[in-house]
Amino acid sequence: MSDLIQPSEEKELAAAVADANSAQTPIEVMGAGSKRAVGRPLQTATSLTTEKLTGITLYEPTELVLSARAGTPLAEIEETLAENDQHLAFEPVDLGPMLGQDAGLGTIGAVFAANLSGSRRIQVGAARDHLLGIRAVSGRGEVFKSGGRVMKNVTGYDLCRGIAGSWGTLAVMSEVTMKVLPRAQSTRTLLFVGLTDEVAIEAMCAAIGTPFEVSGMVHLHGEFAARLVDSDILRRPGPVTALRLENFEPSLDYRCARLTESLAAFGKPAELDDAVSRDFWSNVRRLSFLQGSTDPVWRISTAPTNGAKLVAALARRLECRVAYDWSGGLIWLQAAPSADAGAAEVGRVVAETGGYATLIRADANLRGSVNVFQQLNPGVMALTRKLKESFDPAGILNPGRMYSGV
Repeated sequence: MSDLIQPSEEKELAAAVADANSAQTPIEVMGAGSKRAVGRPLQTATSLTTEKLTGITLYEPTELVLSARAGTPLAEIEETLAENDQHLAFEPVDLGPMLGQDAGLGTIGAVFAANLSGSRRIQVGAARDHLLGIRAVSGRGEVFKSGGRVMKNVTGYDLCRGIAGSWGTLAVMSEVTMKVLPRAQSTRTLLFVGLTDEVAIEAMCAAIGTPFEVSGMVHLHGEFAARLVDSDILRRPGPVTALRLENFEPSLDYRCARLTESLAAFGKPAELDDAVSRDFWSNVRRLSFLQGSTDPVWRISTAPTNGAKLVAALARRLECRVAYDWSGGLIWLQAAPSADAGAAEVGRVVAETGGYATLIRADANLRGSVNVFQQLNPGVMALTRKLKESFDPAGILNPGRMYSGV
């Protein structure tokens, strides 16, 4: 078992990383560890967790801004925000349950380190778009900060965007400052049953083009749909397309009716009330449709209009089940077990169609033998290596987690 470093203050974190840098000792960087099984396996004798770097350090509800130490549980932050009818509008996905962990274990630092964004991304942007500022420790053990408490505070290089999505390979965040937003008073969901992938994406793209502020759009293949939708609605196995509308109750009747009229060519939808809608989208956020299995799971981002074409090309070679989010721009693909988890076919099809693929769930041996994060083109890869060398010249932070040698 590897040594575990648990700093409770930023200066302890900086000292630990500086010591590792001096000794040229690679370290595994993590929050609570709910996403340790994502990425290439690490060969490190030491692990560093931010679990004890906890606490909300600033919360100004009227200014819609919150700061917290990186190890603060996401659940704690969301509970605090809910007391003021506010939330993290980008709706961070909880990967833990899909990876065999309990729900709600993630930390706020890990949310931004992985740039985890949920269904509302199509309306409000990604996690990194809500990150106003960070304090972090580089691979040299040096503390640095970037950004501030408002969006226009960012001058020079926006390091927040570079660190977000780097999976702990560039720096260890000690504190994050984020934008928060008011929570919707009520939610409704329109459900279309039986649409093909191509037609469902056409419907979702049509919906996002209306003025009715659709805040979530998913399309689930039959077996996935059956795990989330009540059997009284889904009388027979089949795909489901869900469109979410939010805001004040008086406006929802009008907007649901008008959106239904606008999409009449796609059939008459069922309508889920507030309680059922919230439960449905909570399950989408926890990826409940992917739980209860150890089959490989790919996360593929692409242009919405390419989603159905990409899946059709993969389905000719791979046995797979699929859920689309982001109006078709995000694909969760569960593949049947195979020697390479379908990596060769996924890589080929994504390269031809356009997009980016990440192997989110697979055993360690398999993750060590295939490209977990899609290989970048030479120019982008060269830039990625330069960033790594700038932030972590000794290569001690999560070495090789995303790309071999980086």
